[in-house]
Amino acid sequence: MKKNKIFIACDSTNILRIREIIKKSKTSKLKIGYKFGLEFLNSKNGRKFVSKLKNQITFGDYKFSDIPNTCSSAMMAIKDLKFNYCTIHISSGLEALKAAKQVAGKTKLVGVTILTSLNNKALKEIGFNKDVRKLVYYQAKLANKAKLDAIVCSAQEVKIVRKVFKKEIITPGIRFNSKLNDQKRVLTPKQAYKNGSDWLVIGRPITKGSIKENIQTLINHLS
Repeated sequence: MKKNKIFIACDSTNILRIREIIKKSKTSKLKIGYKFGLEFLNSKNGRKFVSKLKNQITFGDYKFSDIPNTCSSAMMAIKDLKFNYCTIHISSGLEALKAAKQVAGKTKLVGVTILTSLNNKALKEIGFNKDVRKLVYYQAKLANKAKLDAIVCSAQEVKIVRKVFKKEIITPGIRFNSKLNDQKRVLTPKQAYKNGSDWLVIGRPITKGSIKENIQTLINHLS
């Protein structure tokens, strides 16, 4: 039977806490990877910890966003960490995406669409005149053109992305209940998989409180 796949967001600067998350989240019922974001990767011991992590699926959520030369140089600079996945903002543009992909090697380059903390109102404040769904659609087409390996998008937009992008889709903004926290576009795990997500990114619903109990809650939710 095919296992559901999740990335657990390791959002902390506390190495002991990260070790605990990895140790207590192990289960034979799910395929689990670990996502390290800017908070951890920019911490004093974050890079060192990742460099020594063995036999885990790792996701470097750098969300690179810069000119082509800087994006490719940044990808080269983290090659020693051997991430399985690494993110870049699709809004960096086609040339930056292609430049980063060219040097990514075995690391799967993941294009980030509109952040799940944004909605149409927030986009208008930035200056965009298209709604979220249209922007995500255009970004998915661009990711496909740049031959990216995966896309990060809200679970609410998976069906739109799937029309033009046939590779892996990773969805954050997953909640077991109606608590949004700082997210705007969210779905439950079961809804996200039903929409066609390949990987779910789950942070606080698993890492806050008892990790083992939260993992079991997720398994029960999906059964």
